[in-house]
Formats: sequence, structure tokens, C-alpha cells
Amino acid sequence: MTLFLNIMSLDQDLFLYLNSLHNSFGDHFFWMYTDTLIWLPLYASILYVIIKQQGQKSWITILFIILMVVLCDQISSQIFKDGFQRLRPSQNPLLEGLVHLVNGRKGGLYGFVSSHATNSFGLAMFSSLLFRYKPLTIVIFIWALINSYSRIYLGLHYPGDILGGGLLGIGVAVLVYQIYLRTYNKIELSKRPIIELKKLISQKFNSADKKLIIFVFTTMMITLLIVAKLMVRLHG
Repeated sequence: MTLFLNIMSLDQDLFLYLNSLHNSFGDHFFWMYTDTLIWLPLYASILYVIIKQQGQKSWITILFIILMVVLCDQISSQIFKDGFQRLRPSQNPLLEGLVHLVNGRKGGLYGFVSSHATNSFGLAMFSSLLFRYKPLTIVIFIWALINSYSRIYLGLHYPGDILGGGLLGIGVAVLVYQIYLRTYNKIELSKRPIIELKKLISQKFNSADKKLIIFVFTTMMITLLIVAKLMVRLHG
């Protein structure tokens, strides 16, 4: 019990330190960064590559991506949050006045685990397993990390919520990917080894399309930085 309390105390102290590192630019930037709508071009570019390269079979991949996202979201929200019932820092009366909130947003009552972290790392892990392209893997995991950190900055989650959500997302993605491979094989009526199937799927995504995803993501990041800077100047 003492060890658990020490971990909780350390988690809270780390949160208060990270959450205190705020400024006008960061408020605007992370407020936009955490908005799901901002990333629709990223999701669309991934779907575009899948549809272009897999054609009629793309529905299998898209279906499993949807399944993975739904599982990440529902498990983190319905099972973990309701099961552990750990108050968000923004909802913790003991931290009232100590938490930096942006636009007064407090979020729901419970925060363990972070659904944003679960969904982000789930998508990052599934994409890396699907494309098997190192530059894309690095970029999309950085995206997931910043997206998750934004929840600490906004005062909505402890670092422990983020760590738990990230691990949960990765675990769900790996499990769904394994089921996806076996389902893909059955639909193709193939008995090829799973290792061979992994290579076959990843080879269908040529480097030009992988670079397109990275280009779209980089463009979005630059746009976010410019817009956030303009907002600081307009509202500063």
C-alpha cells in the first residue's frame, strides 16, 4: 500500500510540474492539437493509401482499423475509467487552484486511463505494423506522444493516465493486428505463413505513398504552429 501511495504521489507531483510549464502559445497550440477534427487529413491520407494499394480488399484493413479504434475507446472509457474511478486532476478538489486549465475545460469526472492516449498509440502501433516503414513509424509515434502530452498540459490527465492509456492502446493494436492477419488469410483462402503475409501486405505500400502520409502530417504540423502563433498575436 505504501508503494502504491508513493507512486500516486510521484504521479501527482510530476503532473503539477509538467502542467505548470505553460504559456499563451502552448495554450493555443495544445488546445488545437488535441482536437480530433484537426487530424482528419491525417486519417484520410492513411485511408487513401490503403484503398489505393489494396483495392477491393481494402475493406478488410479499414474494418479492422475501425474495430481497433472502437475497442481502444470503449475499453479505456467503459472499463478502465468506470472501473478505477480515479478523478482527473481537473476534477480533484485537493488540487483546486493548482491546475492550469485552458478555456476552463475540465473534462469528465474520471481520467484513468486516457482515451486520447489509448486511441493515439493504438493507431500509431497498428499503422506501424501495417506499413512497416521506419520513418512513418517514428513520425506517427511522435504524433501520438505529443497528442498524449497535450492532455497533461490541458490539466485533464496525470502522466500515469497517459502511460496506462499508451500501453493499453499498443496492446489492443497488436492483438487486433494478429486477428487481422489471420482473417486476411482466411478471406484470401490462403495458407501462407503469417510472417510471409506481413511482408506481402507491407510491400503493397510503396515508398511514394508512405512519403505522402509523412508530407501531409508535416504540412499539418507546420500549419498548426503558424495558426497557433497567429492566435497568440491576435489574442495576446
